Amino acid sequence: MELENDDRRRRRSMSHGRTSSNGSSLRRGSLSLSSVFPNQMDDDIESERVSEAGDIGDRALSSKRYSESGSLRFSADHAIDNGIVFPTQEDTLLYPIGFWSRDLSTLNSVSPLSPLVEEIISPLSTDGILRPVDKKDEEKVLPQSLEYISCLVHLAVFGILGVLTRYLLQKLFGPAVAGVTSDTTILYLDLPSNMVGSFLMGWIGVVFKRDISEVSDFLAIGLSTGYLGSLTTFSGWDQKMLDLSVDGKWLFSVLGYLIGLFLAAYSIEFGVETAKGFRWLMEKHPANSSNDLSAKSWRVNCCKHHLAMILVMVLLLGSLWALSAIMLKREFGKGGSDAQLWLGCVVGPVGVWIRWFVARLNGRGLGKTGLLKWVPFGTLIANVSAACVMAALSTMKKAVNTKNCDTVATGIQFGLLGCLSTVSTFMAEFNAMRQSKHPWRAYAYAIATITVSFGLGILIYNLPVWIKGYE
Repeated sequence: MELENDDRRRRRSMSHGRTSSNGSSLRRGSLSLSSVFPNQMDDDIESERVSEAGDIGDRALSSKRYSESGSLRFSADHAIDNGIVFPTQEDTLLYPIGFWSRDLSTLNSVSPLSPLVEEIISPLSTDGILRPVDKKDEEKVLPQSLEYISCLVHLAVFGILGVLTRYLLQKLFGPAVAGVTSDTTILYLDLPSNMVGSFLMGWIGVVFKRDISEVSDFLAIGLSTGYLGSLTTFSGWDQKMLDLSVDGKWLFSVLGYLIGLFLAAYSIEFGVETAKGFRWLMEKHPANSSNDLSAKSWRVNCCKHHLAMILVMVLLLGSLWALSAIMLKREFGKGGSDAQLWLGCVVGPVGVWIRWFVARLNGRGLGKTGLLKWVPFGTLIANVSAACVMAALSTMKKAVNTKNCDTVATGIQFGLLGCLSTVSTFMAEFNAMRQSKHPWRAYAYAIATITVSFGLGILIYNLPVWIKGYE
């Protein structure tokens, strides 16, 4: 045993000597990802980050325990947050990757009895910079099936609340009250909700998302993906521009897209800046210890708390669905916007769920090589598909032209398709791309989303209306 310890000490002292001789290399490579990996790897990390800025769908459940697939982006971000330095390329040839995952404070103070790095971690493993999960935390985590149920219930409840808020904003700023927006101008009916949702995304989905997650991960998902994603709608925006173009108002359509994009983009930027200012005020005037203790008591951090929260949300969802069904039965025969609203509340959660599931494609790219990883294909698919189905339903309404058909089709458009598409997530991704090393990607992404949706909408909606002569 003593011989083994002596041998271990000798090997450790040799490793310590190598560390000291390469101190300058460490300082040179400190916190420089580009000196560890090729530039292409750096671009891949940033591309994945901006693509996942808005939502990553059900992959967020896996990342609560570990990085979902040993993601290098997650590993690097976590390493930087914890003060880990990265070596230069020549350093990585001398030592395994795991060696550099150690804290700076221990680089020059090696215990002779501590195990060697080679005995702890494989040179190709990223476990050294992944955050381990404490056994106590594992006991507090719900089973995967209950996690999915909790997410779906949170998404449904907040999705319905988003639909109701969007309807109220339409009525408030529409022709009946304020008269700011209408169906016949570039200030379309859903513009206020898209601006408000994008502004709140800067608060809830960007600056304070981590703080909300510390209370409950499911609450953060419900607010950002469920509520804000349903409060804003890309398909409704696209359809209003198609309605203008079908009447020959092409300039209004172009201006509607430009103004809508400009106002939504600056709404989220204004939201981020104001949220940062509010955070600065909170840090400058910290709450007293009793308030901190009260805040900690709100955390949903054990299985019992999670189950209680699921029960509360299930009761809320049941109440909202029951109320919507009763009101729909009462208003359906009359037709009109009230019946469309309640039908939208019934089917809206389905749109939220679909969007949440396809959001897992964000940051993945195309094929095994991950081509175009910077494009959020999940959000792109959700927005374009919702816009196409909405255009098809608009064509059907003109072809059938009955009260019941109009009620059902419009309710599905307002609820399911309005929740399937999103502007808040779209703007979160757009804003992240603008602040990246390749800001042109933001405008390429926006142009691609708008032109593909509008082009397909012309084929699905405009052409049949022109050919058949629908009014």
